[in-house]
Amino acid sequence: MKTKIIRRSLLLLSLLMLCFLSISNFCLQSIESVSANCTSISSAKGMCVIEKESGRVLYSKNKDQKLPMASTTKVATAITVIENCDNLDETIVVNEKAIGVEGTSIYLRKDEEIKIIDLLYGLMLRSGNDSATALAYHIGGSIEGFADMMNETAKKVGANNSNFVNPHGLDDPNHYTTAYDLSKITAYALNNPIFAKIVSSKNYVIEETNKSEKRYLTNKNRLLSSLEGCCGVKTGFTSKAGRCLVSASERNDCTVVCVVLNCGPMFEESSNLINSAFDKFELKKIIDKDKEIYNEYILSDKESKLFLYTDEDFHYPLQSNEFKDIKINYSVDLKDAKSGDEVGKIDIFLKNDLIKSLKLYTMNKIDKLLDSKTLQIEEILWEENIDEDQ
Repeated sequence: MKTKIIRRSLLLLSLLMLCFLSISNFCLQSIESVSANCTSISSAKGMCVIEKESGRVLYSKNKDQKLPMASTTKVATAITVIENCDNLDETIVVNEKAIGVEGTSIYLRKDEEIKIIDLLYGLMLRSGNDSATALAYHIGGSIEGFADMMNETAKKVGANNSNFVNPHGLDDPNHYTTAYDLSKITAYALNNPIFAKIVSSKNYVIEETNKSEKRYLTNKNRLLSSLEGCCGVKTGFTSKAGRCLVSASERNDCTVVCVVLNCGPMFEESSNLINSAFDKFELKKIIDKDKEIYNEYILSDKESKLFLYTDEDFHYPLQSNEFKDIKINYSVDLKDAKSGDEVGKIDIFLKNDLIKSLKLYTMNKIDKLLDSKTLQIEEILWEENIDEDQ
């Protein structure tokens, strides 16, 4: 009897071990599978990675969830100041309400005279909340007035799920953004050369003022020294928002913007997401503004082809298997058209999604357009799949 019990116990133990090994192997495979998709293991509460020029979302997680964003707010603060200031080298007297603001600081002093550009560096490199407040009062007249200007900036770039009530990002229930909105605001801001120069600077010196000796600033964004092509842009932290980071990297004329909100390992995850984006996507030229566009079936009365053109290039980030899914539709109305007239548009699709529309113009003079059967035509529609080797 005792022997049977021992045998049953050993059998049960063996079965349990087998189950354990099977489950462990399954879990290991699952982890490896998830690790291959960096978005699945992101610990960020909200995350969005976009290509700057096209705005295409490459990776995302809860990208439209409204969240606090701490000092990453200052991306919007900085671009709003730059766009609403005629002279960044102007010296201003710091508003007394900027003295002693809670949180990070460059230690402005009462009645200190300092240049606006120096305050912008203090804002973006050292995350000075006093810098943010001083700038807000000077540009907007008040915190509320400047917040209204920040919201106008957000709406201008299509960041419709954001609301700013202060220039520094200290917690407020009515102060929020989304990972997607913040990526759009940042992409827009990076097109400004002054903003781009500030956020990509590792160090800066604020010269002596009437109230302070030189201030030596070091950028808090450590990705500037560890991530290939990193060009900024802003860190942030509050107890409510958690650790937040907006980062960007430029490689081979392609810029990727990454936003992680409430993310513990914000530097590590942002670096992994950006590297993965460059590994998996390539910026392709879809439309070349210097290349004539024509339909071989369009003939003039002199049997010459009609050439059309668009006035801008179009690039789009694609994975290797996506290029075949790009289609281009042309819609042309040639009635009473003359040289240089806008006569239609190009619609560019990825599968069934419209990703861009461009205007079409005539390149050569049009007298009377006839098709190959000598019938007068006014409107032409055609579609093509583009060749990856073109």
